[in-house]
Amino acid sequence: MNLLDAVLVAAAGITAGALNTVAGGGTLVTYPVLLLCGVPPVTANITSVVGLAPGYAGAVHAFRPELRGQRHRHLALGPAAVAGAALGAVLLLVTPPGGFAGVVPVLVLVSSLLLLAQPVLAGLMPAAGEDAAARVPWPARAGVFAASVYGAYFSAGLGVLLLAVLGIVLTDPFPRVNALKSSLSLIIVLTAIAVYLASGHVAVGYAAVLLVASYAGGAAGGSVVRRISPAVIRYSAATLGILLALALFLKN
Repeated sequence: MNLLDAVLVAAAGITAGALNTVAGGGTLVTYPVLLLCGVPPVTANITSVVGLAPGYAGAVHAFRPELRGQRHRHLALGPAAVAGAALGAVLLLVTPPGGFAGVVPVLVLVSSLLLLAQPVLAGLMPAAGEDAAARVPWPARAGVFAASVYGAYFSAGLGVLLLAVLGIVLTDPFPRVNALKSSLSLIIVLTAIAVYLASGHVAVGYAAVLLVASYAGGAAGGSVVRRISPAVIRYSAATLGILLALALFLKN
């Protein structure tokens, strides 16, 4: 890794950490940059996941106020996130690179459209009772599991998909849903890393640069996101997801 590569990856890490905090899509930045630096596709994907983990940690730290009172949701959704992420990581390591990658553009596009339709779909959910805050509906568990499988396999769009799922099935304001998305993303990423570390598919030098840069970006993004309209975040994340899907369709 030369100096130019290090600077490019550091800039990508800061940007990706901030993006993942705001809504998701950080891998859209780091994955192409790692490919540009000559890292093989599977290694680039895994290195992105490993290197962006501190960005999620920085986001969780920044979202402490919004995460208060959501312990029951972590207890309910955490096991689904861990199980899904473990399955997705194993799938990535045992299947041919072109196998599951063929459906990735479709998944990113669907999740982006779900995010756009989130306000309408959320309005179709049954009216919440007084104890709604204490309940976690079963579609949330199923949705988090599916998003975790996808996120551990190909993390681009994970935040978009989680936002779409959580925003539809939960009744909280957007900032609290976004904070929960960040903490679940961290659980998913850490679970995937535990599987990946035994694979040898990690470009250590690039991962080290991303580890520092993404934490800085994540912490900064958590401070900025409170000043942005939820609608702007929603539409920006959905647009980013659609652009990613189109890029992947063209690549295939």
